[in-house]
Amino acid sequence: YYSFSRYFLECEILFAITVSIRLECIIMFIDLRMIRDAQFNNLRQNAVDVTLDPDTAHPALILSNDGKQVHCGDERKKLPDRSKRFEPAINVLGTQGFSCGRLYYDVQVKGKTVWTLGVAKGSVNRKGEIKLNPENGYWTICLRNRNEYFALAAHPVPLSVNDPPEKVRVFVDYEEGLVSFYDVNAAVLLYSYTGQTFNEKLYPFFRPGTSDSGTNTAPLIITPFKQQRLD
Repeated sequence: YYSFSRYFLECEILFAITVSIRLECIIMFIDLRMIRDAQFNNLRQNAVDVTLDPDTAHPALILSNDGKQVHCGDERKKLPDRSKRFEPAINVLGTQGFSCGRLYYDVQVKGKTVWTLGVAKGSVNRKGEIKLNPENGYWTICLRNRNEYFALAAHPVPLSVNDPPEKVRVFVDYEEGLVSFYDVNAAVLLYSYTGQTFNEKLYPFFRPGTSDSGTNTAPLIITPFKQQRLD
């Protein structure tokens, strides 16, 4: 006959195995999290200083005096019609370009309903209708309609984003042909463009979006850096 003592013994063994498996899963999760955090933190040595280039800014954009913030105003300013200036696209580039190495910069996007961030070739078309994709010299991701995130590849790629990022990291490895985007606070990769070919200077790219009936007035803010400055 099947004894109760044997039954309880088997239950205890099964319980012990279950606990052991759960502990192994927890340890594995912690190890993976530590590896991910270490890889993310290793990027910090590649931080660069970025400021906005007013000569490239659309006339409706309002830049802060220190060149670290930008939002779209309700009126166009009267500005010189430079070849560098974006129009009618409401964009602005960073002043500093780069053509080698690894680097990143962080941008606060908190409180915005629309934005586009990334990098662009220095030779991109600044006038007329502009389609943002790698073929045209743009590597970007964007937020649309408050909660829709896309990578603007040849065909827009929907991004799975659980919690809206408040700060986005744009990371470039020039030699590897890599452009990656991270949620800084969550230390989560949002998207990567891989296997790209860069043959000229790249510049930080910003599109803060229009005011969206007053719901998108928060600026894009380039956050402080702690490493070298771009040439």
